[in-house]
Amino acid sequence: MECHFKTLEEAILIRLFLDANVLFTAAHNPSGKAALIIDLRTQGHWEVVTCSYAIEEARRNLSMKFPDHLERFETLISAITRVPSRSGQNCPTPLPEKDRPILEAAIHCEATHLLTGDIKDFGPFMNHAKPTSGVIIQTVSEFLDSFLKPKSKKGIKRKKLF
Repeated sequence: MECHFKTLEEAILIRLFLDANVLFTAAHNPSGKAALIIDLRTQGHWEVVTCSYAIEEARRNLSMKFPDHLERFETLISAITRVPSRSGQNCPTPLPEKDRPILEAAIHCEATHLLTGDIKDFGPFMNHAKPTSGVIIQTVSEFLDSFLKPKSKKGIKRKKLF
């Protein structure tokens, strides 16, 4: 894998790849955690990306279940970087066929994280970067918890300030 980074800041960037169910949830629940992930990208905490494959799945599901949220969905995805969709034929993990293009696109765009609500299919690979070519698969809640909670060194308890 060749390096595409020009600066140290680019090299340490958190790149979040959003699965279709996260896009769906962000459009359906504008005050929820999935929407927060997209909103916080403007503060420079991370980059948010997805692929056309995920966008089309989310759009199809919103059209069937909550068509009145499609306008918000289009606004949300206009603010998200689109990366090329992948075939799923080179997926390194034994995922169901429908999920392989998602992980493969996340790997190909060098995402640090793949955020999904699909615990059934992605669950065995969550929080284990080795079998997923370095991509950390998490739920939105897991990611926010790990990002927002202060890290403490093992064996050292932090004092509450307030």
